[in-house]
Amino acid sequence: MTELVAGLPLAALVALFAAAAAVVWWAGTHLTTQVDQVARRFDLGQAFAGMVLLGGITSLPELAAVSTASISGDATLAVNNLLGSAAVNILLLVIADIVFGRDALTRVAAQPGTLMQGVLGMMLMGAVACLVLWGDLSVGGVGLGAVGVAVACVLAMRISSRYERRDVWRRTDDDQESAPAQEKSDPRSTGRMLANLALLGVAILAAGALLSLSADGIATQTGLSSGMVGFLLVAFATSLPELSSVTAAVRAGRYELAVGDIFGTNLFNLALLLIADLLSSGEPVLAAAGPFEALGALVALLMTGAFVIGLLERGNRTLLRMGYDAIAAFAIFVLGVAAMSTL
Repeated sequence: MTELVAGLPLAALVALFAAAAAVVWWAGTHLTTQVDQVARRFDLGQAFAGMVLLGGITSLPELAAVSTASISGDATLAVNNLLGSAAVNILLLVIADIVFGRDALTRVAAQPGTLMQGVLGMMLMGAVACLVLWGDLSVGGVGLGAVGVAVACVLAMRISSRYERRDVWRRTDDDQESAPAQEKSDPRSTGRMLANLALLGVAILAAGALLSLSADGIATQTGLSSGMVGFLLVAFATSLPELSSVTAAVRAGRYELAVGDIFGTNLFNLALLLIADLLSSGEPVLAAAGPFEALGALVALLMTGAFVIGLLERGNRTLLRMGYDAIAAFAIFVLGVAAMSTL
């Protein structure tokens, strides 16, 4: 499959990439409603459902892209896809803030679990940057650092899910009044609802694999570095489910679901570094990474930090339909990509 796709002409690769991206977008637009109904059926919190269900499913393109890139021997593309997706996902919150428009999005995303997800995500991205700079230790062909990050991601999701149930950070009365009215539950059976969710996940997974293969071919034929292709091109494409699901969640008034999707997806994506390590040959993927990848992790960390500050402050000042935290995150992304282009 890899050789077949790589042998296509550039125009065909671009068409394949666009078609796969369209499938990922289509499936992502239907995810929010499905996850929201499942969360209601099983009485799950919005932040938890966004992190585990929406975040897990929208991470499937990254899983497919990382797997195909690692098997084909391009571990750099795999790592940069994951770190690029982490930064691009936070950038999607900027877009969601523009869609929300009235105030800063972080003013209404008032759930303690969401805040905890952001803080833990920052710590893990900092750990990844440290592992890249210090080097990862290989045991049996697998990096101990990648194993540690994957375990820490699982613990982070567990901590966040338990923290959401604690009454440590309450909404204000104004937020309660502005909360969307409860909708009627979906009359479909639970089995059919879960089956639809699974089908959307399969579509996203298959299209994600094609995204990675076509992007790798585009990078080879155009002479672009796999680092920048992975950080921008593949990362943007595999983040399409998050873009469609987050904007749909914001329009439906499911604000914690939207932010939980982004923070949760980033936790899942960092855990996929272990998958890249297991499927690739040679030294651990984090040991093979360099300053470009470390800077990518730090850009994602700083962007997350901007929104965590917004969640803590919960201000309502906006400029150009964006909260100050969204403006700061966008500036960090632009400056970070400019700095990475010089490496």
